[in-house]
Parts: sequence; structure tokens; C-alpha cells
Amino acid sequence: MPTFGWIIIIIVALLAGLVGGFFLARHYMQNYFKDNPPIDENMLRTMMVQMGQKPSEKKIRQMAQAMKNQAKKVK
Repeated sequence: MPTFGWIIIIIVALLAGLVGGFFLARHYMQNYFKDNPPIDENMLRTMMVQMGQKPSEKKIRQMAQAMKNQAKKVK
């Protein structure tokens, strides 16, 4: 019956690795998106031009700030 003990150890180690890996990856991605936001002011400006709007700096900054505030609310 010593093989039953090894099977339990392997299953527990696998589960611990999966849970630990999930939280490690989650922490890494949160830090990555905090340091490198997916949309910046240049991208907002480009999107507005493509939609046929003339972007003003005030409107660009307002939209960027709104996106940052929304990201903070999600956390």
C-alpha cells in the first residue's frame, strides 16, 4: 500500500502548484497592467480621428482620466 501514499502526495502537490501558479500569474498580470495600461492618450487620439472627431487635448485628458478612475474602481 505504499503506492497509495505517493498518489496522494502527487495529487496534493499538483493542486498546490495549480493554486500557487494561478495566484502568481494573477499578481504578475495586475502589476503589468498597472505599469503598462492597455490604452494611452495617443491611442485615444488615433481612435477619435478614425471616428471622424477632432480630438482636443482637454477631451483626450478627460477620457484618459476617466479610464484610470474606472480601472481603480475595478480593483
